[in-house]
Amino acid sequence: MKVKGVLFDLDGTLIDTAPDLVQVLNQMLAIHSQPPVPYAIARNEVSNGALGLIKLGFGDTLSDIELEKLRLEFLACYVKNPCNKAKLFDGIEDLLKFLEKQNIKWGIVTNKPQAMTEPLLKSLGIFTRAGSVVSGDRLPERKPHPAPVLLGAKELRVSSNFCVYIGDAPRDIEAGRAAGMATIATSYGYIRANDNVKDWNATMIVRRPRGLKNAINHLNNNE
Repeated sequence: MKVKGVLFDLDGTLIDTAPDLVQVLNQMLAIHSQPPVPYAIARNEVSNGALGLIKLGFGDTLSDIELEKLRLEFLACYVKNPCNKAKLFDGIEDLLKFLEKQNIKWGIVTNKPQAMTEPLLKSLGIFTRAGSVVSGDRLPERKPHPAPVLLGAKELRVSSNFCVYIGDAPRDIEAGRAAGMATIATSYGYIRANDNVKDWNATMIVRRPRGLKNAINHLNNNE
């Protein structure tokens, strides 16, 4: 395999957004006179988005109406400042520079809505560097459906056979595999204690962000 394009999930793969998202959750819980959720527990729910965090904090017995009301409240609070403490994971900037030096195109495919995605990427100075940014509301389908990942490859102008999709959740690997891509599961992301990354059937597993460069080189040399 010759890697010509790399697509990243966002939260828990490219950027550590947990501090800001957990802060919003606990602010909401305080407003609603509910106890806070410890950071270490809430962090591992971040890949499941606002709904996952709300269910963690408020319980899973909410009606659909209550859940949607809290979801909108959460998003309204988060969109005001999506990049307070968020930062690229250690080693990711070096990886992006490596890809750019090797003329390997890269982009982002996330279930995060565009209203939160673009300000975050712009704040971190990487929005214009990405060859594609597919947010969760660009298409009717969301991951684990392969359509967003295929759109990302199309915008990179790279065949899916020469793309790698990298993510920290089963739906990421499922979407990448369904799109015909090699996949890398990042176990440094927001993974629950009882999740077994090996069960996701990714092409490779990377346990540290700095290991992604070696994984991509391995795919180039050995696949």
